[in-house]
Amino acid sequence: MTGAASFLGRNLVGVLEEDESIARIVAIDVEPPPTAGAKTRMYQLDLTGPGVEVQLAELLTAEEVDTVVHLAFLSSPSHATAYAHELESVGTMRVITAARSARVRKLVQWSTTLLYGALPTNPNFLSEKHPLRANPDEPFFADKIAAEVDAGRYGAGRGGAVVTILRTAPILGPTVHNYLTHYLARKAVPTMMGFDPLMQFLHEVDAIAAFKRAIDRDVPGTFNIVGDGVLPLSTVVKLSGRLGVPVPHPIARPMLQAMWAAHLAEAPGWFIDYLRFLCVADGEKAQRELGFAPMYSTREALVDFTSAQRLRDVRLLNDPAQTRAEKSAATS
Repeated sequence: MTGAASFLGRNLVGVLEEDESIARIVAIDVEPPPTAGAKTRMYQLDLTGPGVEVQLAELLTAEEVDTVVHLAFLSSPSHATAYAHELESVGTMRVITAARSARVRKLVQWSTTLLYGALPTNPNFLSEKHPLRANPDEPFFADKIAAEVDAGRYGAGRGGAVVTILRTAPILGPTVHNYLTHYLARKAVPTMMGFDPLMQFLHEVDAIAAFKRAIDRDVPGTFNIVGDGVLPLSTVVKLSGRLGVPVPHPIARPMLQAMWAAHLAEAPGWFIDYLRFLCVADGEKAQRELGFAPMYSTREALVDFTSAQRLRDVRLLNDPAQTRAEKSAATS
């Protein structure tokens, strides 16, 4: 498992530790996951380092790895675009090169439904057959699209290899931290004047369960992993207990981009598109072929996140120093 210390990684390691059918977990990251137990063997490798594919191939061979779970992707945009490119695009090439050398039988890779793009011509529900139309000039999208292409080539070129790509909807929950949770944690939430797009979320528990299902079952293909139902953005803001502040969209993008450059925003200018247009995926294929059915709807995922957020708000009022310290520890 690459990205073993990430949010998805550490939670998935904890689940696999308790599964009697799993003999050994090979955790690969720059730091160990706190959930590692007796089954986990930790290797501190940086996928951005030159020549790491040789080390990776050697350890995959030595550990007789059957399945690679590739989670080394950023859940939020980064100002360090060169590093993000090395980690996600180049890093994926290194992982796949190592897997090919070690003749790994199966690859499970994380992706996101954001790659479909938020466009005025989008249908109500995007299936896996729809092209990925997110802006290719945005590094956050370009690197993940390139990683998907490389994973597909591994499945096509390696005889008998099983490649499963899980495109998750934006993940919400009581313990996850990403650009979306930061956006919804604002007291005043900016929205686009005249627009109220439908939103779709995935509960953090369902995200982990989907990866466990993909590990347990050999089902090749790309799957949308989403919560049931959708909500208008106005309802999302209202349920979050926040104040929606409509902003004219012609000035919103340059304003957000300037705030992003000043490290005052959770996402760059492309985020505006997702506050204007539809980007909702169809999860029917995952239910039919992968056997994945979410436990939480979009609404329930939002409510669970909001309940935890309100508790954090109360604690911030009572003890701001402690809460800041806890938040820093959780996001590090």
